[in-house]
Amino acid sequence: MESININASGSKKINYLLWLVLLTLSVTTVGIFAFYGSKAGVFPLLGSMALVFVYIVIKEPKFAVISIMLLAYFIMFLIIAINTTFPLGTIMDAMLAVMILGFFIQQKYNRNYWILKNPIGYMIAIWVIYNLLQFANPFAASKMAWLYTIRSVAVVMLSYYIFTYYLDSKKFLRTLIGLWLALSVIGALYAIKQEFFGFFWFEERNHYDPLVYSLNFIDGHWRKNSIFSDPVAFSYNMAVSALLCIGLMTGPFKTKYKVLLGFLAVLFAVVMTYSGTRAAYVLIPAGLLLFFILKLNRWTLALSFPALLLFLILIRVPTSNPTMTRFQSAFKPGQDASFNVRKVNQKKVQPYIQSHPIGGGLGASGIWGVRFAPNSYLAQFPPDSGYVRVAMELGWIGLILICTLIFTALYVGIRNFFTIRDPELKSYCLAMVLMVFALSIGNYPQEAIVQFPLSIYFYLMLAIITVTKLLDNQTKGEEKETPAPAKKIDARVY
Repeated sequence: MESININASGSKKINYLLWLVLLTLSVTTVGIFAFYGSKAGVFPLLGSMALVFVYIVIKEPKFAVISIMLLAYFIMFLIIAINTTFPLGTIMDAMLAVMILGFFIQQKYNRNYWILKNPIGYMIAIWVIYNLLQFANPFAASKMAWLYTIRSVAVVMLSYYIFTYYLDSKKFLRTLIGLWLALSVIGALYAIKQEFFGFFWFEERNHYDPLVYSLNFIDGHWRKNSIFSDPVAFSYNMAVSALLCIGLMTGPFKTKYKVLLGFLAVLFAVVMTYSGTRAAYVLIPAGLLLFFILKLNRWTLALSFPALLLFLILIRVPTSNPTMTRFQSAFKPGQDASFNVRKVNQKKVQPYIQSHPIGGGLGASGIWGVRFAPNSYLAQFPPDSGYVRVAMELGWIGLILICTLIFTALYVGIRNFFTIRDPELKSYCLAMVLMVFALSIGNYPQEAIVQFPLSIYFYLMLAIITVTKLLDNQTKGEEKETPAPAKKIDARVY
């Protein structure tokens, strides 16, 4: 990344101001610790740390990208472990806000809005604007529900522009992919620990909740959630991680790395079954189907027949294993009681969706609907599907928009896959397309992209789809207007 040379006086002012503020906060912290005790003194101490972190995020944006990936993966585990009432999720919001602030500061010195000038960027901008306009929805039962929901369904989408802007080299892209795989391995190993050695005491606190017990204790066996918020989030993350490995196996990597990727794909697929989430079991076969279509050749045809045979055996072989039985039931939806209940609920709410083109307001269903408008019509319906939630809250117009966004991402990704010539970038693009396709299917039986870390990683997938083509064009020297590399502010004293 290049540095922007701010004039000497400006650099001195930035440094002097920063040191002055930190010195003031340090003295204040010491005084409060001395006179009021440690509980009161922790706040200015945290303020000092936050200020330093904000400065680092703005000055080193790539550090911020890695930080948000790490925090998105572990934040739900921290919430469970600490058992605090403090809304730790707001830390993610604050990080995104700081990154967006840093982005606009970068634009002051390097005006380049190329990240908006692509089909996915256009669709995300339209989606965000539509969600913001929902504040004025006359059918909304609560403005507070909109306020609590907007950050998870619209504001977080701005991370797409952040990722796209700072993914300016193949080396950094390779770093993020490696980090992603490492985090997935941690999640998988922790699930193995839960399956064979049990839960920690702080994880068992929620097991006494009747609702948690009814949802997660199936046939005498606890569903596993690893380091994630719930079994659904865990299983979906493992499913897309397996598809990530499958996509990367097509890249120009050494045989030993491809063998490792194959092993990891199997590992992620196996531990996914510990979650007991039927909806997730469909994702890997769906991704493989698209994989065989996109990579149609003699090798994939030869591989597809034994894969299909193995799949048919797995879903039909007699078994007394509860995990295997639950896996097989995922491919027999007519025999699934919970799926039938969802169908009934969706049929009941269908007339409301048809008569409300802009929906009943953001946050009208689910926990925010129950909290802020418990007597409203939509608060009575559990949002068991990402698409159904959008249709209820944002109307059929919102449903068209979100489906168009996903279609655009898949169209751009498939087009890029066939036009990218760099084999490494091609494998990255393929992996992202497989994951987006799987999540587009998984968003029907469950809410696929609203829980950490996928609520952040989904937009990383979209960004990588965009960036792989840009980097390929940049390498070949074919693009007339190549994106300028992201620049950091050099605030040193010259």
